[in-house]
Amino acid sequence: MQPVPNQSASPEQKPLVRVQRLWEKYSVIIAFFILLLAAAVVNENFFTSGNLMNILRQVAIIGIISLGQTIVILSGGLDLSVGASLALSGAVGITLMNETGSVLSGVIGTLVCAVLIGVLNGTMVTKGKIAPFIATLGMMAAARSIGLYFADGGSTTGKVEGFTQIANGELLGIAYPVYFFLLLTVLLVIVLKKTRTGRYLYAIGSNERAALLSAIPVNRVKLAAYSLCGFLVGCSALIESSRLNSISSSSSGISYELDAIAAVVIGGTRLSGGKGSIVGTLFGVLILGILNNMINLMNVSPYLQGLVKGCIIVIAVLLQKKE
Repeated sequence: MQPVPNQSASPEQKPLVRVQRLWEKYSVIIAFFILLLAAAVVNENFFTSGNLMNILRQVAIIGIISLGQTIVILSGGLDLSVGASLALSGAVGITLMNETGSVLSGVIGTLVCAVLIGVLNGTMVTKGKIAPFIATLGMMAAARSIGLYFADGGSTTGKVEGFTQIANGELLGIAYPVYFFLLLTVLLVIVLKKTRTGRYLYAIGSNERAALLSAIPVNRVKLAAYSLCGFLVGCSALIESSRLNSISSSSSGISYELDAIAAVVIGGTRLSGGKGSIVGTLFGVLILGILNNMINLMNVSPYLQGLVKGCIIVIAVLLQKKE
């Protein structure tokens, strides 16, 4: 019987192996701090309190959507309808609020509409056995079309006092949406790390067939993932519509699905599912926010933002394949 060769790293290779492992584990955090330094060098006004607060305020909406997208992608799915869902649910909520004169009814209407869209997405994927890309692409087209019809192609404007406080109110100089984003981030970290549902999401995304054989309720967990994503889209719709006291059926939510997917893959979540984290998505959102801010401060055309995000997604997926 021949002895098994020792395949452990040589003394010369060990430091390189350690560096590689550290990079794999903390790459998004390292990239975040490198980008911070680059932003400070490019523009001396980057680290002003006003600019930093502006970045946090801007990323809150996409950040909350990205949290939902992370949950869905971890389960092996994808949701392309988030932007259209935001526009439709925001319009429904404002209309209901105007009719009743109650901000609370508008909040409930927005959340219920968004959750229903999430449930429909989950049902098409689980019961209809439709590929997530196709199911949510169809929902994106349908929700956008209904929103345009609902508002006659225009905007829906709020008429009830106090509604704008949801997005524009501040506590200790920090806008409410930033607190909402951070609170939801903490809650979802706990859900993924400490609950059975969180473990099920990773198991389903890694190997759905093995999860089924392990008696994991795959369809129920997937439906819950899409429903939760819908709820988080509803939260973002509230902030978006409250920020300007209106929502546009034609422009609100445009390309939000691209932004959310970009933030998720930057954060290290594997697009095929089963690997990733909420904390990674948090840093992915911040990196995306800093990039957008740098583009604005450098007076680069905003039309190039889509090019940057598209390249980031492609590069991130290529790096994931190499792993």
